Amino acid sequence: MSKTRFKRVLLKIGGESLLGNREYGIDPQAALDLANHIKQIYALNVEVVIVIGAGNIFRGLAGAANGIERATADYMGMMATVMNGLALHDALEKVNVPVRIQSALQMPAVAEAFIRRKAIRHMEKGRVVIIGAGTGVPYVTTDTGSSLHGLELRCDVLMKATKVNGVYEKDPVKFPKAKRYKELNIKDAIENDNVQIMDTAALAMCKENGLPIMVFKLFEGDNLSKAVLGEDIGTFISNEVKTKLV
Repeated sequence: MSKTRFKRVLLKIGGESLLGNREYGIDPQAALDLANHIKQIYALNVEVVIVIGAGNIFRGLAGAANGIERATADYMGMMATVMNGLALHDALEKVNVPVRIQSALQMPAVAEAFIRRKAIRHMEKGRVVIIGAGTGVPYVTTDTGSSLHGLELRCDVLMKATKVNGVYEKDPVKFPKAKRYKELNIKDAIENDNVQIMDTAALAMCKENGLPIMVFKLFEGDNLSKAVLGEDIGTFISNEVKTKLV
């Protein structure tokens, strides 16, 4: 078996990964596709905790912008992440991956309460852990929640799965000749306004506590497996590296 670069990873996934060909909601086939990608790294004996967004259902910031009180909108977004977590939980079970879902909001009928030591124990026993409802409080993004959970669960890396294959010096959609960062120092990522991969609070938390970030394109071959094996894909963001363009 190949030796992995990371033993325990927090995988941050956007809710859009569950859209499939839909414009809204959850496509069960997309959930199965995602589950099969996760199964590949589970087979490498990597311990996995997943935080999933809710952009396919409801975004708290968008709700607030349209007149819903901000805290209420954020709670609605948290509940939407639990819905996505349940869909992914179901898909992982269908591909025979042991999994537990925990929620930062109390939802005993559908999810365990998030308890740090219990989540760690699940991973030690070979179970994937899905954390829904972010941090359980409003005014906090799922990016920041991912950084927090990555640190408290002693993960080796925060892996952010996106639609693009890393972080670019400029928006690659608007600037096709933009170069990709192979490595990016977190300080540079915070100070560069063109880097929009995570919010500043999340980046600052990772910087202050030494949690590296891997940004890569999820639905492209075996990218997830390659990322945990340490192959040169995406962008590696850390305090320990010098910023380097490809």
